[in-house]
Amino acid sequence: MSSERPTLSTIEFTAAAAARVNYLVAQENNQALKLRVYITGGGCSGFQYGFTFDEQVHEGDTLVNTQGALLVVDPMSLQYLNGAAVDYLEGLEGSRFIVNNPNAKTTCGCGSSFTL
Repeated sequence: MSSERPTLSTIEFTAAAAARVNYLVAQENNQALKLRVYITGGGCSGFQYGFTFDEQVHEGDTLVNTQGALLVVDPMSLQYLNGAAVDYLEGLEGSRFIVNNPNAKTTCGCGSSFTL
């Protein structure tokens, strides 16, 4: 199995997020890096979004390619991210990757935790 095999996705990886990933990958000088988004239990609203850079793509992972940047989502997390968009924002609160998730019924003030 090729680690670069694209798959169809139900998650959007915005141009702003992809541009930031491409910038950070270039800063690290490691073209194997991909942005991985995942869901964990916890946070003040029940579930929590997490982001990490990863060189690995595991069997069953979904890859989303935007402008040459790759977003990786594991199968368990993908079910909670169906129809969501991973974006990147810079503002008064700082800069960060965010998830705009239409499935979230409530979110916490920090924006990193949610309930379904």
